[in-house]
Amino acid sequence: MAPGPAETIVVPETLFTPKYATHKGVYKELAPTKFDAEIETGKKDGFQAAKYPHYLPTWNPEQQYPALEPFEHVEHGKNADTTFPNLLPEGAAVTHLTPTIGTEVRGIQLTSLTSAGKDELARFVAERKVVAFRGQDFADLPIEKALEFGGYFGRHHIHPTSGSPEGFPEVHLVHRGAGDNSVDQFFANRTSSVAWHSDVSYEQQPPGTTFLYILDKPETGGDTLFVDAAEAYNRLSPLFRERLHGLKATHSGIEQVNAAAARGSIKRREPVVNEHPIIRTHPSTGQKAIYVNPQFTRDIVGLKKEESDALLKFLYDHLAYGADFQARVKWEEGTVVVWDNRVTQHSALVDWKNGQRRHLARITPQAERPFETPV
Repeated sequence: MAPGPAETIVVPETLFTPKYATHKGVYKELAPTKFDAEIETGKKDGFQAAKYPHYLPTWNPEQQYPALEPFEHVEHGKNADTTFPNLLPEGAAVTHLTPTIGTEVRGIQLTSLTSAGKDELARFVAERKVVAFRGQDFADLPIEKALEFGGYFGRHHIHPTSGSPEGFPEVHLVHRGAGDNSVDQFFANRTSSVAWHSDVSYEQQPPGTTFLYILDKPETGGDTLFVDAAEAYNRLSPLFRERLHGLKATHSGIEQVNAAAARGSIKRREPVVNEHPIIRTHPSTGQKAIYVNPQFTRDIVGLKKEESDALLKFLYDHLAYGADFQARVKWEEGTVVVWDNRVTQHSALVDWKNGQRRHLARITPQAERPFETPV
């Protein structure tokens, strides 16, 4: 039976059905599940230590959690002053990267925002889709303070498999240590590292306003691509949009757990499968956006396989090829990138050379269960 409006399928290990277990794809969690501790702590000649050693990843198999329970999400962007006086005061430098997606902001400090400023942050990010805040002190906060800031925007998501700082499973780490040349092994079988996705879309209540901050970066490369899924929806013809309205698709976390297990990672929770509308409405802006992605979406409910595959392929290609509604964020030291997972997708680029370190931390507040408002 398909999951109902408030039902999640929890899939135990013994029920990894062929429908999901045979899916092939490039999974975004390409980072290794181990690293050279002597290099990362500065004990090996020729290598600099990680700048933030307390953010080095750990994988604690004792971290076991029950299935996530539904919760009531408060969407702070609904309360925001859309002139953004508390977020963008006089003197802030605001540069839009493209007409619909991507903005750089300099001259403000996120950690100094009042509640009104945080409300405006949620709304501004919903409108601009992804915003890079430069010159931030976020990484220098005690981890618990960074989590306190992020917790304003929703319940913290604990990733089922990824590495986290010791004692802080709520922080998802993206880490490839210095001297790691496993990228070469990856490209022995792949021509590209691009893997479009919306984070953990298989959850019943996937993330909304999301924070990713840089800890260590290569000299060049390792940028992150974002696509405006709302503008992608707007580009479709009215007749095609009408066909998509009311459809739902399944999103699966099974393969991510399988891939993690194959790499020796942990499993904090049993994987789940959920149904979400293909066209999702944002609760504060009212914008509609395409909400399927090749990482986690598996099929369209009610369609035969060939029909589902053809329609999903069109939507995936439409998003991936839409360079005129995409933005590329280049990382600088002190950058915090904030995006809205409900109306964007993104992909890291694994393109840097010579085994340089790339180390980031993500705080991932969950939001409402996806919904579509009537047309």
